[in-house]
Amino acid sequence: MTSTETIIEIKNLSTEFGNTQVHKDINLSIKRGEVIAIVGGSGCGKTTLLREMLGLTQPTSGSIKIFDQDILLASPEILLKIQRRFGVLFQENALFSSLNLLENVAFPLHEHTRLDKNMIQELALLKILMAGLPSSAAVKYPAMLSGGMQKRAGLARAIVLDPELIFLDEPTAGLDPNTASGLDELVLNLQATMGLTIVIITHDLDTLWTVTDRVAFIGEGVILDVAPLAELVKNPHPLIKEFFSGSRGRTAEASHSKGKDKHGN
Repeated sequence: MTSTETIIEIKNLSTEFGNTQVHKDINLSIKRGEVIAIVGGSGCGKTTLLREMLGLTQPTSGSIKIFDQDILLASPEILLKIQRRFGVLFQENALFSSLNLLENVAFPLHEHTRLDKNMIQELALLKILMAGLPSSAAVKYPAMLSGGMQKRAGLARAIVLDPELIFLDEPTAGLDPNTASGLDELVLNLQATMGLTIVIITHDLDTLWTVTDRVAFIGEGVILDVAPLAELVKNPHPLIKEFFSGSRGRTAEASHSKGKDKHGN
């Protein structure tokens, strides 16, 4: 359940690469326990914003507070403590090809805890099962897993340290509709059972209708609107209207108009 506590606060964020201005004035607050998606047209800066929240890219100006700490001003030690409290599923999964699934999921536990080997293996296997993968998959290498299984493996690793917050970068990209739908259900289940705050970068309109509490739309270097999707799709701004008015947008909205979305809208 969404609380009133702000877990991420972005204020007056500007980003420039050379003569190109990606963000002019980004302002966004994300509450603990909510599932929020960040969307917009190609080149709008949503991936750059994600990298800035992860501490991988520095904006030109502004502030990003996560867990009430400004990560842009934080020392490397403080930043690492903040990063240990969140998990990330990268678009390409970022699994180590030379490690099997169990070793991939266990990797953060080896890096950030002092647990013994047996406890690490037990916890990693638990997260593999929580991600909807069979225990038999633990000994397989990434190349032996389907695209959907790789996504679940990446998600298992993202939650292995029991984070409060997870970032999902295009989680359903490249998946067939049934596999994507199953991943959406998994995200909702994990959010409910672990009390996660989830930030999603996605183009998947079905995911937007199924899992989100709110959707933030980036355009013209700013957040044009942030609202539940049923409200956002009614926004008359040309960029928002164009994004949702295509045949895929209409199909996704129609398929979720009979109580299939997260809120029964």
